[in-house]
Amino acid sequence: MAEALAIKDPVVEGAVRRAMWRLLPFLGLCYLLNYVDRVNVGFASLTMNPDLGLSAAAYGLGAGLFFIGYFFFEVPSNVILHRVGARLWIARIMITWGVVASATAFVQGEISFFIVRFLLGIAEAGFFPGIILYLTYWFPRAQRAKVVALFFLAVPLSSVIGAPISTLLIQNGGGVFGFDAGWRLMFFLEGIPAVLVGVLVLVLLPDRPSRARWLSGREQRALEQRIADEDVAQVPQETGLWAGLRDGRVVALSIVYFGVVFGLYVLAFFLPQVVSDLREQFDVRFSLVEIGLITAVPYAVASVAMVLNARHSDRSGERRLHVAVPAFVGAAGVAVALYLDSPYLVIAAMTVCAVGVYSAIPVIWQLPSAFLTGAGAAAGIALINSFGNLSGFAGPYLTGWLQDVTGSFRAGMFVVAGFMVLAGVIVLFIGRDSPAAEDTTAATTAQAQ
Repeated sequence: MAEALAIKDPVVEGAVRRAMWRLLPFLGLCYLLNYVDRVNVGFASLTMNPDLGLSAAAYGLGAGLFFIGYFFFEVPSNVILHRVGARLWIARIMITWGVVASATAFVQGEISFFIVRFLLGIAEAGFFPGIILYLTYWFPRAQRAKVVALFFLAVPLSSVIGAPISTLLIQNGGGVFGFDAGWRLMFFLEGIPAVLVGVLVLVLLPDRPSRARWLSGREQRALEQRIADEDVAQVPQETGLWAGLRDGRVVALSIVYFGVVFGLYVLAFFLPQVVSDLREQFDVRFSLVEIGLITAVPYAVASVAMVLNARHSDRSGERRLHVAVPAFVGAAGVAVALYLDSPYLVIAAMTVCAVGVYSAIPVIWQLPSAFLTGAGAAAGIALINSFGNLSGFAGPYLTGWLQDVTGSFRAGMFVVAGFMVLAGVIVLFIGRDSPAAEDTTAATTAQAQ
């Protein structure tokens, strides 16, 4: 079977190229909007926290409560998507999160801030793992790390693009549309595109290749058959829902993802504040817009490294080292960042951390499909993502608490580094204990290409 899959099929290759051009830009736009609405609170915190009287710990708790709602509704949401189709369910997710994101403009204190963040997590639950599952319906294994990396470009781009826009709105939005502060206008306006694009999902997003009018009938059949054959070759029997949830490798990957995403969300929620604090440490002054532009630098570099790492992983068929090495590199960057004696070196070290975090994530998502299919894949992917994203609760809250206690971000950054090292170690042991953790079908196909 593996040898048969290694034979190039121009019909499949043409269908994959069409799918990449048709789906990835639109899905990337959806995820860009998703991530902007999730983390723009990091920029809002620069003026929102004093306006609402939020301590660093209270802000961290509110930022992290998003992930509690997200955690409890993640698996049910992805199972529903698997049953009713991506088009309908992704549209529902986007419209509801856009409404809640805009409603953040009207918070008045700690309690309302906590409630809105919790509701935003419920609304968004299932979006990212749903797209990861959706991409497995469309792309053969030898292209998936690269495809996920291209989709995940939306995250660093959301900072490259979103950071200047968010800070401009915060700095200049007071008094516009009757809002008394720029951060309120930012929340209100940045939630609206998600609602509008959510409506477009109903028109532009086919559930599977067989429903894509822009593929010929021959391309539809060839692409679906290739993916079905690869799934059978890698995982001979379809995984049931409960089997997927109970698999020890799913639990291990949940811990791995927790460690890597710990770094992702601490960067998202606290990097603007770290940059802002450089003016006290080094006597340099930054405006809000300058903070947004400086914050964008690590993400711009990380986006390039992420795609290169994913492409190399696809070509070699190797997965676990392409996760572990970036995790170790990212841990080193964040551990030394706040001990350096130059603002330029601090930003360089945070850039190294961002490179490590972002390079690891697309490759992590190739590991579950090496041993899960069907409903088990839907449930297992969602569980990994939901547990991993609990770090979005623990990370901001713990970092904020440590900042309150110590008066510095240093202790929090060491915790981030520790979790990233743990993630790298565990993924190496997953590969050692479970040969199925390597995507052998992808490796065979990649070598033939």
